[in-house]
Amino acid sequence: MASGTASRSEDEESLAGQKRASSQALGTIPKRRSSSRFIKRKKFDDELVESSLAKSSTRAKGASGVEPGRCSGSEPSSSEKKKVSKAPSTPVPPSPAPAPGLTKRVKKSKQPLQVTKDLGRWKPADDLLLINAVLQTNDLTSVHLGVKFSCRFTLREVQERWYALLYDPVISKLACQAMRQLHPEAIAAIQSKALFSKAEEQLLSKVGSTSQPTLETFQDLLHRHPDAFYLARTAKALQAHWQLMKQYYLLEDQTVQPLPKGDQVLNFSDAEDLIDDSKLKDMRDEVLEHELMVADRRQKREIRQLEQELHKWQVLVD
Repeated sequence: MASGTASRSEDEESLAGQKRASSQALGTIPKRRSSSRFIKRKKFDDELVESSLAKSSTRAKGASGVEPGRCSGSEPSSSEKKKVSKAPSTPVPPSPAPAPGLTKRVKKSKQPLQVTKDLGRWKPADDLLLINAVLQTNDLTSVHLGVKFSCRFTLREVQERWYALLYDPVISKLACQAMRQLHPEAIAAIQSKALFSKAEEQLLSKVGSTSQPTLETFQDLLHRHPDAFYLARTAKALQAHWQLMKQYYLLEDQTVQPLPKGDQVLNFSDAEDLIDDSKLKDMRDEVLEHELMVADRRQKREIRQLEQELHKWQVLVD
């Protein structure tokens, strides 16, 4: 048996030598055929122990992914490297935080909603009223007290809206576009409601209270001072405001009388005694009295007839 196996190995070596010599003569070296497919095979006991140790070491190392050698000077096989690479050596990374570009996009998408919401309460007419009033008075408190907006805005809301129109490019752009779309008649009506400035009231106060100014007087005032008065002022509007100033004693030739002090102050009973009751009686209306008398007589006649017929209805009911 030993001699047979020895002769067989010698024959194989001779055949391999002949093939190697022929390949060297031809100048080509045959490649070794190998398959990249993983073939499952049963593990021995020592391999099971060593593979478990290799997995624990890779988990301790984290993202290393290299299996330690079984012995000094030995390298792991290709099949074991594939097993180690397939094993979950690294923990699952947490979900990445959103990029700063995404957060900016989200903020930009939310901002127009807030702007449109704010514009829903502030109409274009309100913005035009606010701008004209501030340019006339330069005082937001006077604007809040003197201008009648479409909604009841507080002083803080008026201030915030004015600052937004000045410094917020998005709101100011949208507000300007909305104001440009207003009808010319609506714009003229808004401009006619502009508050009077101090310069305008000072010119109107120079018109005497004892005089009887006409529309020509105020029209001449407009022609003489075109720069002082607002562009939408008319002679009729100046006359109405002058009458209002005269009523509140705001003209130059008017003086406000001081209130009476001490015994000069009249109470309600003193004022009631001064009233003449005879002057409070109304004049007699003969036509109205005649109609009331006829209606009273008709109603009394109907009542008398019903009283006479009452016993007849009683008999019918019985």
